Amino acid sequence: MASKTPVGFIGLGNMGNPMAKNLMKHGYPLVIYDVFPDACKEFQDAGEQVVASPADVADKADRIITMLPTSMNAIEVYSGANGILKKVKKGSLLIDSSTIDPAVSKELSKEVEKVGAVFMDAPVSGGVGAARSGNLTFMVGGVEEEFAAAKELLACMGSNVVYCGAVGTGQAAKICNNMLLAISMIGTAEAMNLGIRLGLDPKLLAKILNMSSGRCWSSDTYNPVPGVMDGVPSANNYQGGFGTTLMAKDLGLAQDSATSTKSPILLGSQAHQIYRMMCAKGYSKKDFSSVFQYLREEETF
Repeated sequence: MASKTPVGFIGLGNMGNPMAKNLMKHGYPLVIYDVFPDACKEFQDAGEQVVASPADVADKADRIITMLPTSMNAIEVYSGANGILKKVKKGSLLIDSSTIDPAVSKELSKEVEKVGAVFMDAPVSGGVGAARSGNLTFMVGGVEEEFAAAKELLACMGSNVVYCGAVGTGQAAKICNNMLLAISMIGTAEAMNLGIRLGLDPKLLAKILNMSSGRCWSSDTYNPVPGVMDGVPSANNYQGGFGTTLMAKDLGLAQDSATSTKSPILLGSQAHQIYRMMCAKGYSKKDFSSVFQYLREEETF
């Protein structure tokens, strides 16, 4: 019966919404909170419990998953005036699946430890499609003895749950992954744009890339060129998916981490500037694969 005790879920955005639904499918009753009440409506209609603050979630559930946009949101949800730490029970398991600064994860972990609860960082990779299908990859940092308890929940939402080490290592793995993703998406967009301008059919070029050494996730699963693939944001005017603002944020985290560790990230820094420029030019709400459209518009330079 333990597995059927309520699970708290805070943050029902593009990723949190389908993640929470997968927990429901596995029979977990939910205690829900989102800063936007409308995001909770379909869960309330399905009979799940909606509460007024993160503290109220902690009051009703001793296992809580948070899925938030930024480090500041995470600090507010855990440590704010109505935060989780105001009412958290001793022995509670708090799993943060947001992508935030590893240093913030470590700081939150210390605060959680002081009140006798357990904090783990478990950011995800795979995007909205994998969130819907329950095939996310979770990168988990925290006390190893608690990993099995976290995995029980995370395996309902992901097909890969990987233990990375101490708190903050999950975030480190996620930041490295997203930096590579940003670089490969820009590279795919540049290659596709060049090929199209040289007279190649985009579908044919994508097919060739995907059977050749240039193949990557950005080319074979999430192609940025409209009309090449169905079911991806480029087929829907770059709506949905993983927003340009969020990619710029993650690249900023990579930049900060590179500075603190004295690591050269030449292409990572360039990718950061490109995505920041896109945000300034009206692409902030579009999927990050819209870098292809941005390059097309900027081709006069």
